[in-house]
Amino acid sequence: MKRVLSFFLFALTAVVALAQVNFSVSQKRVSPTEIDIIFKGTIAQGWHVYSTTVGEGGPIRASFNIDKKDGVELVGKLKDGPGIKTEQDPIFDMPVSFFERNCTFTQRVKLTKKDYNLKAYLEFGACNDENCLPPTAVDVTVKGADGPTGDDAKAAEEEAAKEEAEPVAATDTTSTASDSLALAALANVDSTALDGWYAPVIDQMKSYGEENSASGKSLWYIFLMGLVGGFIALVTPCVWPIIPMTVSFFLKRADDKAKGIRDAVLYGVNIVVIYVALGLIVTSIFGTNALNDLSTNAIFNIFLFLLLLVFAASFMGGFEITLPSSWSNKIDAKASSTTGLLSIFLMALTRAVVSFSCTGPIIGFLLVEVTTEGGSFLAPTVGMLGFAIALALPFTLFALFPTWLKKARGTGGEWMNVVKVVLGFVELAFALKFLSVADLAYGWHILDREAFLCLWIAIFGLLAAYLFGWIKFPHDDPDAKNIGVTRFFIGLCSLAFSIYMIPGLWGAPCKAVSAFAPPITTQDFNLDPVHVEPKFRDYEAGMAYAKQAGKPVLLDFTGFGCVNCRKMELAVWHDAKVRDLLNKDYVLVSLYVDDKTRLPEPIEVEVGGKKRTLRTVGDKWSYLQETKFGANTQPQYIPVDNAGNALNHSTSYDEDVDKYVRFLRQGLERYNK
Repeated sequence: MKRVLSFFLFALTAVVALAQVNFSVSQKRVSPTEIDIIFKGTIAQGWHVYSTTVGEGGPIRASFNIDKKDGVELVGKLKDGPGIKTEQDPIFDMPVSFFERNCTFTQRVKLTKKDYNLKAYLEFGACNDENCLPPTAVDVTVKGADGPTGDDAKAAEEEAAKEEAEPVAATDTTSTASDSLALAALANVDSTALDGWYAPVIDQMKSYGEENSASGKSLWYIFLMGLVGGFIALVTPCVWPIIPMTVSFFLKRADDKAKGIRDAVLYGVNIVVIYVALGLIVTSIFGTNALNDLSTNAIFNIFLFLLLLVFAASFMGGFEITLPSSWSNKIDAKASSTTGLLSIFLMALTRAVVSFSCTGPIIGFLLVEVTTEGGSFLAPTVGMLGFAIALALPFTLFALFPTWLKKARGTGGEWMNVVKVVLGFVELAFALKFLSVADLAYGWHILDREAFLCLWIAIFGLLAAYLFGWIKFPHDDPDAKNIGVTRFFIGLCSLAFSIYMIPGLWGAPCKAVSAFAPPITTQDFNLDPVHVEPKFRDYEAGMAYAKQAGKPVLLDFTGFGCVNCRKMELAVWHDAKVRDLLNKDYVLVSLYVDDKTRLPEPIEVEVGGKKRTLRTVGDKWSYLQETKFGANTQPQYIPVDNAGNALNHSTSYDEDVDKYVRFLRQGLERYNK
C-alpha cells in the first residue's frame, strides 16, 4: 500500500502501530494424532487484520510458516475464523477480506511419531485508514512426547506421505513475469537441470579473462571518502584552532628544532594509530556476513537514521555532543607526567577526546557508510586510515614549515560555524538514505522515490537559503549582514541542485542522485516511458523461462541498499543500446541478496566447512552467488546459458556504456554458437 508518511514521525508511528494488534496462542487436542493451533487476536478501534484469502496484488494476507518440524505435518491450510468482512478496496482496486476488533486463525497439524517438535509462526498484515504495519510474526512451538506409537504412528506417517505426494497448486515465485509459460517450464524442470543451475562455474568465468572485481574499487573509494572526511573535520571549530597550538607546544618543549619536528611528526603518526585502531575495533565486531545483514536490517537502519538526525541537530547548534570532561582531564594529566613516546601518544589521545564534538559526527557518519556500503572486512579500517591521514597531515606540515603557524593562528571565525551547519544539512539528507534502505528491504513503501525527492529538494533548498543568509541558527552571528563570494557560489550550487531534482517528481532519471534515491520503480507518477525492469526475481523461474524462450540469462546480483546498483541501472541500463539488448536478447533476472522475504522453511547448507541456515530469499541468492560464482559483492552481472554455464566473466560497477555493450554481446555470441 502506497503510503507517504512524514519521516520525522516514522519511529513514533511504528511504535504506536505495533501496539494495535495483540495475539494469544493456544493449542487444542482434537484427536489422538491431531492438534489445532489457534491464534486469537484483539484489534484496536479503526484497525483491521487481513484474512488468508486476500488475492495477489493486495495487502499482506495471513499465513502459517514453518521454521522447523519433526514428527509433525500440516493438515490443510491456515483457516479464518468467524467475523470476516469483505469490501471493495479503492487503493488496491479489488475486493479485500479482513477482521475488525477480533480475529481468529486456526492451523491443524498431524502428529506422526511419539516425540514431536514444531517451530512455526503466523505472519499477518494490519492497516487502518492512514498507516500499515510491516509483516508481523507471532511465534508458536508445539512440542511433546505423547504422539502416536506403533501401528498408529506408521499409519499417520503413510497418510502424511500420501498428502505430500499429492500435486500442489503452483505458488508465486516472487517473479515479476509469472505467466503460464514460465510456470509450465518450471514444472517440467528435472533434477539434472536443477543440479546444473547450481553447479559452480568459477573456473569457466576465469577462462574468459580476468573478472572485474568491485572490492578493489570500493576500498579505494572508502579510503578517499575517509580522506575527505578528515579534511572536512580539519576546518571545524573544534579541530582547526588546536593545530597551531599543539605544534607550537612541541617545538617549544624540544632542545633543538630537529627534535621538535620529530616529536610533532610522531604526534601525527599517533593520531593515525588511534583512529585506525577505532576502525580495527569496528572490523573485529562486524564480519562480512554481518555487514551484509546489517546493511538492510530495519532496526539497524532506523537507528542510523535517528543517529544522523541527532548529529545534524548538533551541527546546527541545537546542542553539543561531548565526551565527559573527566576523560580528557585524566588523559591530559597522564600525558604531562610521562615522557617519551607514551607522552606523545597520550597527548594525541587527549586532542582526539577534546575534538570529539566535531569529529564524532563525521566519524560516526563515515563508519556508518563503510559498514553498510563497503561489503569488506577491511572497510572500516581503510576508511579510518584515510580519515586519520588527513587529520594528521597539518601537524606534520606545520612542524616542517613553522612559518605557516602565524597564518594558521589568524584563521577561524564565522566560516567554521558555517562549515558545521552545512555538514548538518548533509547529514540530514543522508539520514533519509538509511530509512529508505529499510523501507525497500521490507517493502513498507513509506518513503518511495517521489517522497524522498521532495525531502531532498526541501533540504538543499533550505541549505541554499542558509548560505544566502536568509535563515540563521543559534551559533550564527546575528549582526552579520554580508556573505562571502565563496559562500554565495556554494549556495548557488545547492539551489541549482535542488531545482535539478524537481523534474524527478515526474519521472526524470536524475542520475546525480540515483545512488541515494529509491529506484524509479517505486514511483507512482512516472511520465518517462524508458525503463528496464527484470522479467524475474526468482532464479529458477527465470532460468526455466529462458530455456523455454531460447534466450540467455543475465543474472543481476543486486540489493535494495546497493548504491552502485542504482547508479548502473540509470547510467548504463537506461542507454538505448544496453536497453535493447536486455529487453530483446536476454532474460534479465535480478536477485536481491538483501530481500527479507521468508523462505517457506529454513534451508541448512554448508559453506567453507561451517553450517549456515538460509531463512530468507536474500540468504538464498547470497548463497547462490557465493557458491556458484565465488563472489559476494553487488552489483555483479553474469551471463549464463540455459544449463547454468557462464558465457563470460562477470562485470561489476563500471559506467562505461560501450564496455558493457561489448560484455553483453560477447555473452550473446557464445550462446548463439
